[in-house]
Parts: sequence; structure tokens; C-alpha cells
Amino acid sequence: MHEYSIVQSLMNRVEAEAAERRATAVKALTLRIGELSGVEPVLLTTAFETFVEKTICEGATLSIIRVPVSWACPRCERSIVQGAFLQCPECSVPATLRSGDEIILERIEMEVPDV
Repeated sequence: MHEYSIVQSLMNRVEAEAAERRATAVKALTLRIGELSGVEPVLLTTAFETFVEKTICEGATLSIIRVPVSWACPRCERSIVQGAFLQCPECSVPATLRSGDEIILERIEMEVPDV
């Protein structure tokens, strides 16, 4: 399960961001995960729940926003309908993937001391 390695990398990043801001707790994380990323949200959530114990993220919620696959012509920017032949009907140029393979840490909600 590569979800565990993804969560380990996520935790490293979140802990670094929290330390930089002298956060006392992380309350919520939001991830954007593309349909073609190869990440199974249920397994990622399970891995997250396992990793957060006794960390600054203990008790934090994890929200996952699924990003649909999007293809387009690189020349004319015409969108290609999902399931269609991945070539522009106007330009005959092969389509390029615009979204759907990403894994993005979009938001970290944390408690920080008053400055």
C-alpha cells in the first residue's frame, strides 16, 4: 500500500509547516486527489488515522477532494470529453492531461499561539 508512504510524506510536510509557525495543534487537513493518482481515498484515510497518533495531528480531520480527469488539446485548448478518443477532433493533435493525476496538500488548519 503506497498510501502509507504518501501519508508519511504528508506528515513530514505538515509537521515542518506546523513547526515553522510554532503551532500547538493541527486541526484539519484538506487534500486534492486526482482520479488517476492511483490513491485509494479509503486506504489513505486509514493510513492517516494510523500515523496521526501521538503527533501534532492527533485528532485532526482529513478531507479529500476528488479531482476528475480532464483532457484538452494543447494547441487549441479544446476540452476532450471523458471516454472519447484522446485526440483533438479539430486539430488532430493528441490530447494532454490537464488534471486528475495530482496529490495536493491544499489546506492545513492549525492552532498557533498569539503573537
